[in-house]
Amino acid sequence: MAQNHSMDIVSEIDLQEADNAVNQAIKEIHQRYDLKDSNTTIELNKKDKNIIINTRDDYSRKASIDILQSKFIKRGISIKALKMDEPEAAANGRLRQKLNLLNGISKDDAKIIT
Repeated sequence: MAQNHSMDIVSEIDLQEADNAVNQAIKEIHQRYDLKDSNTTIELNKKDKNIIINTRDDYSRKASIDILQSKFIKRGISIKALKMDEPEAAANGRLRQKLNLLNGISKDDAKIIT
């Protein structure tokens, strides 16, 4: 009987909701007293499906990621869909953090589910 049934699993991110979450995070970062002068930028690249955070120090980077994750949750996007790369040095002593948006399920995970 199990041979006659199938299961479809869809794991896609709504990029418009991700864009809204990024815009809300930018707005909050520019209003927060401790982050106001950090010149933090958050850019969503819809083509490559990643987010790049560029900020002045590690505290600002961690706070920006925390704000972004809270906005993702409020917009109904799971933070498990964010895969963070290692922070790297950018120009003028700044830090850059790349967050990849995961779409779909890997073959290994699909085998575990089925």
